[in-house]
Amino acid sequence: MALTAVHVSNVPNLDQVAKKASLSLYSTRCSQGLELKMAASFKIPKFLVIGHRGHGMNIVQSSDSRMTAIKENSILSFNSAAKFPIDFIEFDVQVTKDDCPVIFHDDFILSEENGTVFEKRVTELCLAEFLCYGTQREAGKEGKCLLRKTKDGKIVKWNVETDDSLCTLEEAFQKVEPSLGFNIELKFDDNIVYQQHHLIHVLQIILQVVFEFAKDRSIIFSSFQPDAAQLFRKLQNNYPVFFLTNGGTELYYDVRRNSLEEAIKVCLEGGLQGIVSEIKGVFRNPGAVPKIKESKLSLLTYGKLNNVPEAVYMQHLMGIDGVIVDFVKEISQAVDDMIKPVKAVIAEERLSQGNGETDAKSKLLFSQQELSFLLKLISELIQH
Repeated sequence: MALTAVHVSNVPNLDQVAKKASLSLYSTRCSQGLELKMAASFKIPKFLVIGHRGHGMNIVQSSDSRMTAIKENSILSFNSAAKFPIDFIEFDVQVTKDDCPVIFHDDFILSEENGTVFEKRVTELCLAEFLCYGTQREAGKEGKCLLRKTKDGKIVKWNVETDDSLCTLEEAFQKVEPSLGFNIELKFDDNIVYQQHHLIHVLQIILQVVFEFAKDRSIIFSSFQPDAAQLFRKLQNNYPVFFLTNGGTELYYDVRRNSLEEAIKVCLEGGLQGIVSEIKGVFRNPGAVPKIKESKLSLLTYGKLNNVPEAVYMQHLMGIDGVIVDFVKEISQAVDDMIKPVKAVIAEERLSQGNGETDAKSKLLFSQQELSFLLKLISELIQH
């Protein structure tokens, strides 16, 4: 059955609900704050490092022990990430059948009973059912086993070195280090066409929790679902909303999801503040970065290449505003080692130029011509 399109102009505004929410998205880790004005202007004052699903995503059959160290999207993962000099953690929020926002990445929970593997959609579970899977909070209580499907379709046990229980959005606000910002992905199934009233209901439920428990925490919202992203921007003016995209690395029926140029259109039409793109999409199309900046949009990236320090440094030179990473320890340290010294060099060079001096350390910086060459080289490599 064909479903009606979402018309955000017809959506009621929830600004009156946001009395407790701060218009200044201030974080002690982001010393200048993230400023969001009612006119939708948005400024990221520094290069951000964001922990993917907290301390990093799980790949249960990975030979890299860092991918199975701590259960992703858990309170333990979030607070473990907070031990490093990162600015935000990213995590996925869905709403259960009984209207509770919970944190979980996959659309389905996989488990096993009496030798039979089954899957249940997260949004069709009530909260009590959702929380009964995996490690339990209560001592001596055993939860139902959690399985996970690998990229090649195998179903394996979701084993990690340090496990933790599933959690709700409310718990994250209450139990995670308060100086750590949240990048909350509004999670929807790629294979479902959602009706407007359903999207509004889900987003309102999430907003209620945010307005009640967020306090002064810095928050950025994002979604791959373009209608949900535009609706969320319509429903509130307190927090920036970014549109998530694969940047053309994968193709979808909804053309709005198939390129950075389309992502720009989604943002401008819906008054969104920025784009979060798969880094391969940016490296394949580096010319989109100045277009994004000219549109006064912020740009963050995600993807495996963000676990490579040199790729992160290149993004800093390109003017990208931040990266979502799995290896929070290594990348946060690399950012400290590579980016902060360069900023110091620039400041020192400006002072020394007044005395007719030049600093040899400035050779660490690429000229515009060198940067253009590197971008073309990367683009060619990524295409193949």
